[in-house]
Amino acid sequence: MPATPFNREAMLRQLAEVPEWDVLVIGGGSTGLGTALDAASRGYKTLLLEQSDFAKGTSSRSTKLVHGGVRYLAQGNIRLVFEALRERGLLLRNAPHVVSVQPFVIPCYSWWQRFFYGTGLTLYDLLAGRYSLGRTSWWSRKTVLEQMPTIKSENLKGGIVYYDGQFDDARLALNIAQTCAEQGGTVLNYVRVTGLMKGADGNVTGVEAQDLESGQLYTLKAKAVVNATGVYVDKILQFDQPAQKPLLMPSQGVHVVLDKSFLPGDTALMIPETPDGRVLFAIPWQGQVLVGTTDTPLQELSLEPVALDAEINFILQTAGTYLLKAPTRQDVLSVHAGLRPLAAPDSKTGNTKEISRSHKLLVASSGLITITGGKWTTYRQMAEETVNAAIQVAGLPDKTCLTKKLPIHGAIPEQSGQSSSPLSGLSAYGSDAPDLQALTQSEPELAQKLHPDFSYTLAEVVWAVRHEMARTVEDMLARRLRVLFLDARAALEIAPVVATVLARELSHDEVWQREQVTAFELLAKYYLPQATEKPAVRAL
Repeated sequence: MPATPFNREAMLRQLAEVPEWDVLVIGGGSTGLGTALDAASRGYKTLLLEQSDFAKGTSSRSTKLVHGGVRYLAQGNIRLVFEALRERGLLLRNAPHVVSVQPFVIPCYSWWQRFFYGTGLTLYDLLAGRYSLGRTSWWSRKTVLEQMPTIKSENLKGGIVYYDGQFDDARLALNIAQTCAEQGGTVLNYVRVTGLMKGADGNVTGVEAQDLESGQLYTLKAKAVVNATGVYVDKILQFDQPAQKPLLMPSQGVHVVLDKSFLPGDTALMIPETPDGRVLFAIPWQGQVLVGTTDTPLQELSLEPVALDAEINFILQTAGTYLLKAPTRQDVLSVHAGLRPLAAPDSKTGNTKEISRSHKLLVASSGLITITGGKWTTYRQMAEETVNAAIQVAGLPDKTCLTKKLPIHGAIPEQSGQSSSPLSGLSAYGSDAPDLQALTQSEPELAQKLHPDFSYTLAEVVWAVRHEMARTVEDMLARRLRVLFLDARAALEIAPVVATVLARELSHDEVWQREQVTAFELLAKYYLPQATEKPAVRAL
């Protein structure tokens, strides 16, 4: 299939020009985007529809780790760990501009901990096999304190060092969308699926959808429809069968961001035992420190979930037991929550941390394909299995999956597998970086920084509108640039300037600018630790 220009106008034209799609994917998170890429790369006519922005939900709110899951190993889920470690290696090879090797230290305060964690992580290395990112080793007490001078030294014996992957989740999602377009796929943000179309036999034949920017309604025929809507899969399932039993038991995970001074250096901290039985990470990320996460069962869904006071307190208190300076609410630069689409178990349980992170793939009697559960690291494998199911459901020509060796947009071949430090700045743009630099050279006024504490420039805003389908201030400051997730106060200061640039590029008036700034101000205050009430946002 010929490449589709990565701009919204060109994508919308495809809706009128393609009479029937081979594969239509609902949902623009990691799983949906991965599925669309897999289908498009096999040569199928592929369409993806996302009701908000790409990775608006869970897929931009992860712990920023590409990992096998040390905790899942402790639970005995060897298969999930093995699969994830393989996929971790493939991601590092295929997207080295946004995925890097991250060293972790588990501080040991007893010799038993050294034996227990060392044994487990040695097995972790063995399961990785040829995809290993580095061998587990032992650091002496002196070395741990040299590398991590801000952790508590009393009774410290040393530390276990192991290696996993770190990434920018929102940018990887965007790059997957761009790769899908390069493979001939059509991907659209801000188009909501409002219903399913069915034939006389009850089989799904397409979807009804609405462009949320123009209000335009569409009826879109498709041979196979995939429900990859994350925590909202039950909503789409109810379009198919109104009495459908809920498939998910959603769980909320919260992260807080602190100043780099709390954990200087490039080594991450892994706290293996927390009061709720989970692990907690403190990770250097884009010049700050990301700390999380929690696991709180939820009954209510929102496009913009809000951290609970108890969750924030839990993270700060747990981190404080390992750090010389215990972080407080005043130290928090940003706090964000995400909802995990956990596949509900057959037995009743209210303990979401015990629910497997394995995915579920279901095909309804109507032919509707639903993929849910899983995690970012295994998105590619989930996509492969989903497209294989679509081939069977729709009777499509059987074609081999290509994504194991398919570079993601931005990848620089000679960089593959060599990245060993967190990637940020222009390096995160990968092969697009020279063109972005050329934009700055041709329009020197765009070299102006957006904020003194960040390297982001006006050129990056212009680039995101012209080449990355950014439509709103939130798109820019939450996902194209990660300012909202790194420092919510700084994001509030930047918003008016970003709105001005967006309005100029998208031909909007001053009223639109003011509305954008107001909407972002209402949103951003809930990324500050003082917020305790839920924002008024539209759910699916």
